[in-house]
Amino acid sequence: MMDFLKTNNKTIYVGILLILAVCLLLGYVPGMMSFSSWVTPPVALFLGLAFALLCGQAYPKFNKKVSKKLLQYSVVGLGFGMNLHASLASGKEGMLFTIISVIGTMIIGMFIGTKLLKVNRDTSYLISSGTAICGGSAIAAVGPVIKAKDSDMSVALATIFVLNAIALFIFPVLGGWLGLTQQEFGTWAAIAIHDTSSVVGAGAAYGEEALQVATTIKLTRALWIIPLALATSVIFKNGGKKISIPWFILWFIVAILVNTYLLDTMPEVGKAISGLARKGLIITMFFIGASLSTDVLKAVGVKPLVQGVLLWLVISIGSLAYILWGFSLNLRRDISVLKKSK
Repeated sequence: MMDFLKTNNKTIYVGILLILAVCLLLGYVPGMMSFSSWVTPPVALFLGLAFALLCGQAYPKFNKKVSKKLLQYSVVGLGFGMNLHASLASGKEGMLFTIISVIGTMIIGMFIGTKLLKVNRDTSYLISSGTAICGGSAIAAVGPVIKAKDSDMSVALATIFVLNAIALFIFPVLGGWLGLTQQEFGTWAAIAIHDTSSVVGAGAAYGEEALQVATTIKLTRALWIIPLALATSVIFKNGGKKISIPWFILWFIVAILVNTYLLDTMPEVGKAISGLARKGLIITMFFIGASLSTDVLKAVGVKPLVQGVLLWLVISIGSLAYILWGFSLNLRRDISVLKKSK
């Protein structure tokens, strides 16, 4: 059976993609929504993971290239479904905590990695960077600056990838179990989940408002790639290296501005574009899942994975405590105002 799956992996790969695409397109046909509703980001990721582990990788170069581009286009498309004023209002508190959490995560991550677990400096720094900001994008930007070896990059990326896959599944469940509001969950997901893809996927699974909050805060957080890369070049004294800037974030902001000021009289246009972007995001989840391989899992090793898990737990629990504490303060303030008004 396994031999059959591996031998026909390209056919199976194309078949799954076609099924996902057709089901998503059926969502535009009146009366056919039920055939499309089951296709969600977690389901698409699970299908990709199952395919990779059972059938192996198919078209790995195509898969990697398309997943990166489609994710960026989808994120920009989501901007057409957002209003600038509402997005800034919903993400304001999360942006403030971002500054504290990025710096804190880097310090704690390096301490856990190099001091407690004796992980080599470059791998530890890459894992910390990926956890602090936006997963693989941060690792890809910082790696050349510190002249990291391919093996260090692979281990760091694999660690972050595995944790991202887990986060996409468990965060919406935990959020529902904890009774988090849409804004609380969006803020928590943006801070505690590594990659933009998993943040957007988890936000979409939780709700519309959670998606907007999570995307806004995460992309604001992603801008920290630039100062982190500059600081890294100073710390590691590799000032001559080129810094990779995530330009799609700029286009995401442009899309929000266009939707707010130019499409305000034609909301159906922005809604159509953002709806198409959501479908692109779901396909991206499959591509990302299908990028996994048994070699990637073996490359993670024990200590880097332990560092990644411990650091992830610290930032997840710490950010959740901050969010719930802030909610408690707001609740007490509202109760106080009500009492005074009586």
